[in-house]
Amino acid sequence: MSKSTRATKMLEKAGIAFTVHTYEYDPNADRIGMQAAAALDEMPARVLKTLMALVDDKAVLVIVPSDHEVSMKKLAAAFGGKSAHMMKPADAERISGYKVGGISPFGQMRKLAAAIEEQAMMHDLIFINGGQRGLQVRLAPHDAAKVLNAVVAPLVT
Repeated sequence: MSKSTRATKMLEKAGIAFTVHTYEYDPNADRIGMQAAAALDEMPARVLKTLMALVDDKAVLVIVPSDHEVSMKKLAAAFGGKSAHMMKPADAERISGYKVGGISPFGQMRKLAAAIEEQAMMHDLIFINGGQRGLQVRLAPHDAAKVLNAVVAPLVT
């Protein structure tokens, strides 16, 4: 497994401090984020999952704790939209340039608006996918929000 991805290169270029952590990815896991948290022996609230959604038909990134579900109503509100729904996996892969299970908000094929669940900001460090299945980057949540120019808002049910 390569520890250098578009995501890690973007973080390096931006001068963001991070560490890389690998784990045994389980393609059959029901909840990939929860499997990553267990494999890393981390609290699920600190291991964030990156989801791709559409708000008023515009692609956005949604970053929430792996043990929570996104509220579509809150997601739409975070972007000032009227409606939101999750993107189809094939569309998420095409737009992000990453495979499902390895989608990172960093180093995507094109810059998308991003939102991070406000609860994530309570932690000193969080884990976010590093652009490859079985690869996570650990960084300060404020650094993640800054480099993504993300909205920090309540997003979960």
